[in-house]
Amino acid sequence: MEDSLDKKHERLKRTLDELDSVAVAFSGGVDSVLLLKVAIDTLGADKVVAVTGRSSSLAKAELQHARELAKSLGAEHVILDTDEFDDSNYVSNPTDRCYFCKANLYSHMQRFIEKRGFKAIVCGTNVDDLGDFRPGIQAGREAGVHSPIAEAGLTKQDLRQLSQELGLPNFDKPANPCLSSRIQYGERVTPEKLGMIEAAEAFLHEMGIRVCRVRHHGAVARIEVPADLIPRLAEAELSASIDRYFRSLGYKYVSLDLRGFRSGSMNEVMDDANTVSGL
Repeated sequence: MEDSLDKKHERLKRTLDELDSVAVAFSGGVDSVLLLKVAIDTLGADKVVAVTGRSSSLAKAELQHARELAKSLGAEHVILDTDEFDDSNYVSNPTDRCYFCKANLYSHMQRFIEKRGFKAIVCGTNVDDLGDFRPGIQAGREAGVHSPIAEAGLTKQDLRQLSQELGLPNFDKPANPCLSSRIQYGERVTPEKLGMIEAAEAFLHEMGIRVCRVRHHGAVARIEVPADLIPRLAEAELSASIDRYFRSLGYKYVSLDLRGFRSGSMNEVMDDANTVSGL
């Protein structure tokens, strides 16, 4: 019989208590916000710090959201400027690009905790993540990063339920991975392309489309939204407005994916991508 949510919650607190003091890899998503909240409740705010890596791959709105959430929890929040764009392995955008991003972030965090005296780095990996293609998890293992949420047996559904019970404001926030995940594998990642994607998605958000992805395929922007919103985006006036704005950003063609929103849809063509490192 699966453990109850209360038992998983208690296991999470015990794991954090054993670590004594932690730096939370903090994105502002459901996982890391819950982890930060439970860490503060368990260890006290003086033994916890939220750390966010800042680069062109993080949307400005997401960084601001992370700042607001950390402040609302009474947490110290540190922003570390990362330099993954100096790594050709990352910029060339292989299928394991996330590995190089996380390795870079954790190297910065390791230097930070050594300077500040925190005992461990923790991340928000949950049980469901372990069965998905996530090269960043391997980078965390190699860096000695702890995954107390996964260790406690918490799934993504558990996280949302527990977050709601604890009164966290983002319990139903849609997942929003880094902007680089929108660029097709094998196509070079640049700050300019990420800026196009960020502006395009912000335009859709302003229209009230909460869940969306703008997938970058060279000159083509492929829009994914939930299937029930496809008819709305296909309406003549709205589609013309989107097309006009996206073309002003530099796209030559704008398409609407008729299969609808799919988290991780870029992985559907991984077999055709060029992998640099072979991880």
